[in-house]
Amino acid sequence: MRILGRSTSINVRKVLWAAAEAGLSFEHENDWALTKDTQGPEFRALNPNGLVPVLVCAEGVLWESNTICRYLIAKSDRHDLLPDSPFARAAVEKWMDWQAADLNCAWQAAFLGLVRKNPAFRHDQVAIARSVERWNDLMLILERHLAETDGFVIGDTFTLADVVVGLSLQRWLLTPIARPSTPALIAYRQRLQSRPAVQAWIAADVP
Repeated sequence: MRILGRSTSINVRKVLWAAAEAGLSFEHENDWALTKDTQGPEFRALNPNGLVPVLVCAEGVLWESNTICRYLIAKSDRHDLLPDSPFARAAVEKWMDWQAADLNCAWQAAFLGLVRKNPAFRHDQVAIARSVERWNDLMLILERHLAETDGFVIGDTFTLADVVVGLSLQRWLLTPIARPSTPALIAYRQRLQSRPAVQAWIAADVP
């Protein structure tokens, strides 16, 4: 099993973390989108979008990070990470979808402008300010939710939702913006950082 994509990509880190939590053996090819081109025919034969991550395994090729994560957990029969009960599974997946849709849209201008220094955003202070406001609002939703669960996103049990949400929290905390006080989120991040899979695969200083 091969996971293709640079580890500075939040979506690649989702897959690495999920695979490690599932206890799967894999090779990580970090050079893709770093020194290896993802726009050429070799990579686009795997993912026509030219984006990382890509999973190459005996059954074939997958792209889209949340889809890959779901496959890895299902392959390992880790129903604690992604339940087989329809409602319990949907409870996990709603937070995964929230991260992929709402959070990704909210942080775009702020993160790309302030951290990636993307020329399309770095000088647009209005767009950055709006992005920060929306991003903070969404993270306060998560703050209130975790203050109630006092554990993980779904409750007492760590699930796949914590992989994708936890990485988004790290991005928020490491982006140079003004943030509200969030003691529940800080405590949650500390719980996540104690996990062996995080210590092995997730650099604490990469947003």
